[in-house]
Amino acid sequence: MTTQTPTPTHQAVQEYYGNVAREAGSCCEPSNAASTCCGTSTNPEKIQNELYPAELLAGLPAEVANFTAGSGDPISLARLQPGETVLDLGSGGGLDCFLAARQVGPSGHVIGVDMTPEMLARARSNAERVSFQNVEFREGYLEALPVEDNSIDVIISNCVINLSPDKPQVFREMMRVLKPGGRIAVSDMVTNHPLSQEAGKGKDWCGCTAGALTDKTYNKDLSEAGFIAIRIEPNFEAVMKAVDSGHVRSPKEITKQQILTDIRDWDKIDRTMIVPHKITAIKPGLKEKVGNGFN
Repeated sequence: MTTQTPTPTHQAVQEYYGNVAREAGSCCEPSNAASTCCGTSTNPEKIQNELYPAELLAGLPAEVANFTAGSGDPISLARLQPGETVLDLGSGGGLDCFLAARQVGPSGHVIGVDMTPEMLARARSNAERVSFQNVEFREGYLEALPVEDNSIDVIISNCVINLSPDKPQVFREMMRVLKPGGRIAVSDMVTNHPLSQEAGKGKDWCGCTAGALTDKTYNKDLSEAGFIAIRIEPNFEAVMKAVDSGHVRSPKEITKQQILTDIRDWDKIDRTMIVPHKITAIKPGLKEKVGNGFN
């Protein structure tokens, strides 16, 4: 395992999400951001997590189910199986860990890694509240995961990898900790055009927009880390919910249908779009030859 020296970007993200963790309710706030990393209503009287099927959230306290800064549903994407060991990158308040813990069952195990102490404290408090015994939370950086080599069946992450200042290193760490044949199921923000360095400064980075990779760069970096069977697809359902909830900025004259059309053909449009994507890939190995959760 490697070590990581915090960069100014890490420190800014820690401060931003430390403040989020100290606030009650949802991570989401009314925003004019260029995209969304939020899946809940901005009306505190009608907070509802819209990223996941209702049956996934059933039985969780509202404060746990609705505390998210995610951009999608990596749990359904991962197709988790009983007994699997799952790693959540940037586990926040723990929601995806708890949902994963239900699916892998008592014979499985879930590890959440986060670099923000306030988020870890909230996640551990939530874990005690919901009484999950097969979940643990570790402090650490995505670029230097506190996880043993070849020990993880599935890696999930929800709108966090875009926050890293060194994504190729994150992908190398993901490859290191996965078992041969292991898989990743990620929800993340992706853009159609490279973003300028100036755009990467300040709150826009913390808000999951300025750190987004293009789909081509995402694919290249995953491939160079050693992943195969890479799929990077727009999450059209999440985009429409983001538009409806007011968490996505677009010219008022552009209709929802036009937004969908533009995403399907976004390499050819001039304006920059940053939208949620579903990302899966596999680490080469024996399991991948005989069948995998994505097959």
